[in-house]
Amino acid sequence: MLGTFQQSNLRIEVEASEALIRDCLICPDQFRQWLWPQQFSEGLPEKLESGLTFTSQLGPIKIHHRVDQVTANSLHLLMHGGIDGFHQWYWGEGWLQSRIEGVSTLPMNLGQTVSLLRLRQFLTQISA
Repeated sequence: MLGTFQQSNLRIEVEASEALIRDCLICPDQFRQWLWPQQFSEGLPEKLESGLTFTSQLGPIKIHHRVDQVTANSLHLLMHGGIDGFHQWYWGEGWLQSRIEGVSTLPMNLGQTVSLLRLRQFLTQISA
């Protein structure tokens, strides 16, 4: 993989319950909305589960994901393609945290920041 090693860890407060945050992160019907225009594999189950593989695409960039672990308060994804590395999500009542590490030519911190802000906006809209 060409690119540079990057890592970023961001945590934000959100006006949402733990259950609502979890659903936005592990339910494809939810994350397709706040991650639009990013596209995801068809035929995903109602909720992500360990061992599941899927692809996301934004323009010409494809990232292959493998769900390493899903718990009540975390989601761990292994990635290859446009990013070779991992993405970990942690959440609780009123907060969420994203940690990403990998090799890529993409500005991963910028993408992570935009995604967190879009998720916070989405959570605000659906909890109102």
